[in-house]
Amino acid sequence: MRLTKQLLAACVISGSGCLNAAAADPGVNDWPEIEKAAAGQTVYFNAWGGSENINAYIEWVGARMQERHDVTVVQVKLDDTASAVSKVVAEKAAGKDENGSVDLIWINGENFVSMKKQDLLLSPDWATSLPNWRYVDAENQPTILTDFTEPTDGLESPWGGAKMVFFYDSARTDAGSLPDNSTQLLDWAKQHPGRFSYPAPPDFIGSSFLKQVLSELIDDPSKLDEPVDERTFERDVEPLFAYLDQLHDVAWRSGHAFPQNYPDMKQKLADGELDIIFAFNPAEASAGIEAGELPDTVRSFTFSGGTLGNTHFVAIPYNANAREAALLTANFLLSPEAQLRKQDPAYWGDPTVLAMDKLPEEDRTAFQSLDLGVATLPPDQLGPVIAEPHASWMDRIETEWRRRYASGN
Repeated sequence: MRLTKQLLAACVISGSGCLNAAAADPGVNDWPEIEKAAAGQTVYFNAWGGSENINAYIEWVGARMQERHDVTVVQVKLDDTASAVSKVVAEKAAGKDENGSVDLIWINGENFVSMKKQDLLLSPDWATSLPNWRYVDAENQPTILTDFTEPTDGLESPWGGAKMVFFYDSARTDAGSLPDNSTQLLDWAKQHPGRFSYPAPPDFIGSSFLKQVLSELIDDPSKLDEPVDERTFERDVEPLFAYLDQLHDVAWRSGHAFPQNYPDMKQKLADGELDIIFAFNPAEASAGIEAGELPDTVRSFTFSGGTLGNTHFVAIPYNANAREAALLTANFLLSPEAQLRKQDPAYWGDPTVLAMDKLPEEDRTAFQSLDLGVATLPPDQLGPVIAEPHASWMDRIETEWRRRYASGN
């Protein structure tokens, strides 16, 4: 038995904890009953599958869930999170309000906003009711409570931190020549033709690069906190596309082709095809070195004026078939054990969302003792965080990018 759509709507309207209203459907505060109900369930975890170390980490999560809770975790490997959202949209349109095919989604801001607006997420506030929420650093990491400027309202659970960081091979590239902002990056690319590029949107990393440049060049950055104003959109993005027109002329393959994704950029850095690449994880270079994918001479740098940063989350669709097991899995992803392994570059290197002062001493010591790797910048050298624009900006600049450049790929 699952919560009905009507009961979910009533919960949202009342703001009450009425998940407990159905005796056969334990509420998020009734954790012993959730654990009982979850036993034997299979969680179909829809998550980007483009990174071997991340896939291996999810396999480890699945092994732990099986051993401890008799829960099976199956990763549905995605190229684009939107495909999982489309499944839920189609199921809702077909009236399939129970026994959905998606139980847990590794979600990004634009898709969270879309699902929230369409009432496609489990309600009400379940994330802050997870037992391990007590460790979350919501006070000092504001992007935990807002996703692309949209309040999370407990509809998704934080999984890791993210910040754009650039990488280079110190054996080939002089650290003194590195750019300190997007304008200097363009100048650097002109001086080193063919040695820089970015993945074509809608790849998340590629789209993030566009948002970074736009955040630096737009006449009024506060515009990005609000939905796109179609009356001024062309004028607002003109500096971005003027920048890209110049960049493509001197980019890898003259902008007629683009790296497929971050792993492809990483391979091109290792092979000497590119000299500067970037990722959304400060420990990504160290993780690549640890995995033998990058030479140990690779180092990190960032912009002193700030780079894009956010939190990434997991969400549970309103019609999830394995609701209880999905809740249990989301809670485990927030555990000190899971977060510690995830921050270790030997496994992933993804920054934690936990507050060190909230952890038991043993766990705090383990985090403090973690070797983040030779290429990972200390937190005080990462520079300021530039907040993600409103989700509507990503959609519009991706569309405009395709209109201008996709035919030339």
